[in-house]
Formats: sequence, structure tokens, C-alpha cells
Amino acid sequence: MSDQRYRTSQSKLISAAVVGFIILMVLVIFSSATFLTIDAGERGVLFRRFGGGLDLENTYQPGFHVLAPWNTMYRYDVREKQIEEKIDALSNNGLNIAVDVTVRVNPAYDKIGSLHEKFGKDYVNTLIRPEVRSAVREAIGKFTPEELYSTKRDEVQTLIQTDLEKSLIDNYIELKATLIKDIELPDKVRGAIEDKLEAEQSALKYEFILAKERQEAERRIIEAEAKARANQILNASLSNNILRDKGIEATLELAKAPGSKVVVVGSDGSGGLPLILGGN
Repeated sequence: MSDQRYRTSQSKLISAAVVGFIILMVLVIFSSATFLTIDAGERGVLFRRFGGGLDLENTYQPGFHVLAPWNTMYRYDVREKQIEEKIDALSNNGLNIAVDVTVRVNPAYDKIGSLHEKFGKDYVNTLIRPEVRSAVREAIGKFTPEELYSTKRDEVQTLIQTDLEKSLIDNYIELKATLIKDIELPDKVRGAIEDKLEAEQSALKYEFILAKERQEAERRIIEAEAKARANQILNASLSNNILRDKGIEATLELAKAPGSKVVVVGSDGSGGLPLILGGN
């Protein structure tokens, strides 16, 4: 009888230990799987294993969350990312151009579920980098190496920004900025372009000098013509009587000067001018 009681007691202890172990394991599982914190700069998307799959309607905000242990929360860093790419592209005449470009992007906060479903957490490599390469190559292919080197860099950057912005926003990514850091041409091509640009600058400088010389020559001609015209008008307006009167007026003024002597001299009765001779 005592043996039976002992065996019953042992059985109860084992059963209690098993139950206790199961409860402990359940508590451990629940404590690690049902309590989750989403940090600042993150968003969460929930996968319900037995209740509809990926939740595309709700995006979970930063903070403390409780979820069933069979569900999975995928956390996404939604901070702005800077992605750098060095891309080989062909100009419109087939020359190889190396472009160093940087883009700044972040996931659309309310579309994390769709982003996760379509591209997954590696969306930078599966989505953004391929789209950047495609947009850069398309834009570079519209210009000559000379245009890319000298005058069209801003236009290329705008084309890339416009094309990339549209393709990314359709895939739940917001494009903040696009920056071309460098455009590298083959050494021979760059040297030829620099020589051509230098020659064009020299030609423009020479043309400027010639234009100034032409303007100066025209100015001198106009000035000479104006003087000649003034002399013609002056000669036409002077008569002998006017000249004689002017001479008399000038002589009288001189005669008023201290120490002057006036001697009147005629010229065969034709009205010669008086003269001032000597002084004290």
C-alpha cells in the first residue's frame, strides 16, 4: 500500500514537473515573441501566419507592440539613405563615359507593406541601384562628350532626377535629391575637348579685339567728319568785313593793356587793321 502511495506521489511530481516545464517554456516563448519595440526611425509591417498574410493596410509606428507568437513583425529603417554609384555609360556617339552619382532616398512611410511584398528588405540592391543605373545611362546617351564636359551637366542631372523620381515613387520610394559628383571622359577625348575650347576662347578674344578696333576706327572717322563739317560751316559764315571788325576789336582790347602804343597803319586805302607796336 505504501509502495502504491509512493508511486502515485512520484507520478504526481513528474506530472507537475512536466506541466511546470511546459508553462515555463510557454512563458519564455511568449515573453520573447509577443512583446516588440519599434525604434525611432523605423516602421513595422506585420505578417499574420494564420490570418490573412502580410498586412498591407497598416504600418506600425515606433513604440511598444504586442503580437501573437505565431505572427512576425518586419522592421524597416525609414531614415534617409545616401546611395553612391559609379556607372559606365555610352554617349550619343558611342564613347564610354564614367559617371559618379549620388542619390538620397527613403521608403514611403505608409507603403512599407507594399515595399516588403514587392522587393523585400534588400530593396536598395534589388530596386534603387538598378533604377539609378538605368536613369543615368538613358540621360548620358542623349548628349555628346563635349556637351557632358562643358555645358550640359546640370541638364543631365535634371533628366536623371526626373526619370528616377517617377520610377521610384511608383515603387514606394521617395527621391530627395540627385547629384552628379563627376563625369569622367577618356583622356584623349578630354584633351581634345580642352584644346578645342581653348582655341574657341582665343578666337573669341581675337574677335573681341577686332570689334573694339573697328569701333575705335569708326569713332575717329565720325570725329574727323564732324570737325570737317564744322570748319565748312565756320568758313562759310566768315566774310572780310566780319574778320576786319573782329581784328579791330582784338586790337582795341590789346591797346588797353598797360604800356601799349597804338600805331595806325593803312593798306593802300583798303582798310588795313591798326597795329600795336612796342611798349614803354
